[in-house]
Amino acid sequence: MDNYSKDLLRTGIIEAKTGDRNVARRYLDRAIYMTGSHDVLAEAWFWMGETTDDPVEKRKALENCLAHDLLHSRARRALAILDGKLKADDVVDPNHLPPAPEGLRAADAQRFMCPKCGGRMSFAPDGQALVCEYCTRDQKLGVEPRSEDEKDFIIAMATMKGHGKPLQEQVFHCNGCGAEFIMPPGQISANCVYCDSPHVVSLEKAKDLLAPDAIIPHAFDQKRATRFLIEWVENNQIKPEKKVELPRGLYLPLWTFDVGGAIEYTAEKVEYEEDSLLNPDKPKVIRVTDQYPVMVDDLPLPASRKLSAVFLKLIPAFDMKSVKPYDPRFLASWPAEIYDVPMADASLDARSQAYNAYKKKLPHLIMGTNLVRTSSANLVVESFKLVLLPVWMTQLPFDGREHLVLINGQSGVVASDLTEQEESRPGGLFNFLADLLED
Repeated sequence: MDNYSKDLLRTGIIEAKTGDRNVARRYLDRAIYMTGSHDVLAEAWFWMGETTDDPVEKRKALENCLAHDLLHSRARRALAILDGKLKADDVVDPNHLPPAPEGLRAADAQRFMCPKCGGRMSFAPDGQALVCEYCTRDQKLGVEPRSEDEKDFIIAMATMKGHGKPLQEQVFHCNGCGAEFIMPPGQISANCVYCDSPHVVSLEKAKDLLAPDAIIPHAFDQKRATRFLIEWVENNQIKPEKKVELPRGLYLPLWTFDVGGAIEYTAEKVEYEEDSLLNPDKPKVIRVTDQYPVMVDDLPLPASRKLSAVFLKLIPAFDMKSVKPYDPRFLASWPAEIYDVPMADASLDARSQAYNAYKKKLPHLIMGTNLVRTSSANLVVESFKLVLLPVWMTQLPFDGREHLVLINGQSGVVASDLTEQEESRPGGLFNFLADLLED
């Protein structure tokens, strides 16, 4: 009976693809009536939706499909198009992505200038406002403390935004002086090279790049960042070989993923059966196939490859509960890197990390059994966010080369690419930066 219902489904799909909707619906309806398989039911209801143009009937079919398979990607994508969350023209084939545009990328940018004196506005890390550097006028941002909104993974993967990464330099028209200036492809904020007014890219209008969803604003200024650096160097007794550059503030991108579904596993357990003649406790090995649910919230992955090794050390020191909804005003006069790891690539790493973490602890979760096999086939990425995190960056000249040092712009935690042996050598850094700290 199961094979018969699959044959009916297969024939219905063929008829639907050839355009004979009435015949297709008869086969699909019969497959739904005959089968008890959730997989067949989900696929049959999906194709039922493909045989009608009526939005009410299509919605009913898609919802029935998702009732049997909540993770049915094509049904979720079709429902998103029906709800207006996704445009059909934006859907791409991930196996045949269009080539990236060559040359300069024309981009819109928002300019931040003081409405009172026309001076440059910048985000003050010791407050929650934009401050004019000339008349000291402040402009409160008025952003809510946290946003729970996350992007749907299936919808994003259906568009170029889920697969694209910045490759081209971006050209802007400055609304202040009228000049055209070029920004490197790895940044989304910069100051005009002529009038020095701050600009932030409006990625919401870009068809191939995802805009940030959230941000943790910088919490302290360069002087305090320098104090954190001095304390760290003194505590580790490091002696730089030459003058150290002052820390530079910037934002680094981070992907976070919610991973769900289940890990399918096969395990063996031993049961004893009574044999009164020979062995009163004869062991019997039984194989069990089951699934263990997976729930991983906000799994973090660096979205930029350049500083990822050191950046990974800082990520646990951020309070991710304090994220704010992204607002370009936070980036006024602060450089921010754009991601160069596409969301699609990062999601594969997130799924792999979640699978390996659960696979490692699965023997303890299903105690009393011997794990034989596991499968990640039912593991799925459900949603994601792109978050900008604040850091201060400098280089530490030591042992014949420049070592990268990053300071958490929220908590002050310091991380570097130094080894444990290098961090334990004697010396000091205070004299190199003492002038900055003098009142």
